[in-house]
Amino acid sequence: MADLKSLKATKFLSMLSDRQARFEKGRAELPQLSDQARVIAKALHPKRQYLKIAEIIDRAEDCKSFVLVPDEERGTSSLAWFGAGKYLTVFEIIEGMPITRAYSISSSPKEALEGKYVLTIKLVEGGLMSQYIFDTWTVGRGVEVSAPSGNFEYQELRDAKKVICLAGGSGITPFVSMAKAIADGDEDFEMTLLYGSRNAKSILFKAELEELCASCDKIKVVHVLSDDGNIGEDDGFEKGFITAELIKKYAPEKEKYSVFLCGPQQMYEFLDKELEKLSLEKKYIRHEMFGEFHNPSTQADYPDGVSDTVKIKVTIQDNTYDIEGSSNDSVLQILEKNGISAPARCRSGECGFCHSHLISGKVYVPKALEYRRLADYKFGCIHPCCSFPLTDLEINVPAAE
Repeated sequence: MADLKSLKATKFLSMLSDRQARFEKGRAELPQLSDQARVIAKALHPKRQYLKIAEIIDRAEDCKSFVLVPDEERGTSSLAWFGAGKYLTVFEIIEGMPITRAYSISSSPKEALEGKYVLTIKLVEGGLMSQYIFDTWTVGRGVEVSAPSGNFEYQELRDAKKVICLAGGSGITPFVSMAKAIADGDEDFEMTLLYGSRNAKSILFKAELEELCASCDKIKVVHVLSDDGNIGEDDGFEKGFITAELIKKYAPEKEKYSVFLCGPQQMYEFLDKELEKLSLEKKYIRHEMFGEFHNPSTQADYPDGVSDTVKIKVTIQDNTYDIEGSSNDSVLQILEKNGISAPARCRSGECGFCHSHLISGKVYVPKALEYRRLADYKFGCIHPCCSFPLTDLEINVPAAE
């Protein structure tokens, strides 16, 4: 160790001018985007896309596909391209409340370049947005959406070449897009799709999936029916539920494979336990966000003694609001039910658009939706879309775009 007495402050001070000169020499102005780069960036990542409904396809009694095309009169002449598996956020105002919901795109990336998106939406019992859509969306109506978003897409550097896709009900939509992309040559992986439905009549996209399997040997679809007790493999179906054993039956024995899941909340809770039995590396298990989380009090780690009603003090820029709501609703839902607009996209804690500062109080975040970074814990940040109030709160929320 150097002799501390030999260290002189003047020696270090003399280094400052040399350091500053080096900084100045290395300093350069940031490169500016060319006009062409700006055009491309705007085309790929528009803040809003203004579309209109060109066609409505009945998939089932409680499920419809909406074909959306550019609405040039409102300023959108072409659609943003996307990777198969992404979603669009729909913006609506319902009874004065600004509401957003994310829906997976069921059309292919190629179809976007041809001028159309397809959103396939299931009517949810008690669902505010889905009921509104079924009641008001008609051919010719204008629709406002975000750019395609999300992380539920195949990535060659991370995912295995063989992918087992697990879908339940309307969770089939991103996999239809992926299958079409494989058939079009835009994606290069082998898909084995285990698709869980109640019965044969409730299978969505059955004919389309059969056509895709017939046209491309990289796609295989296995239907798993939970309610038809009299069917079996001879009928072309598996029966029961998607389990670890069923996955092993169709998964490669000696090769690595990825597992992609998309379906309702209950399906995730069941399959996460089943997947533990397969001892897969965590990076090979991919979850699509499943929209809003409901009934947090049913979770095993939800605390006791939470009041039914909570008060929230909300500051958005220079405005402060004092509101009340149910502890069974997310903070975002409480804001919306009080007519307060907040930024939101995925409503599952993934995208970060609603990232807010929790000044005081406690919230519950379901484990499946805990996407916060360590810095968020340190500085008291939450995602209101998947945070449920356990006490009265004070929060600072960014302004909606």
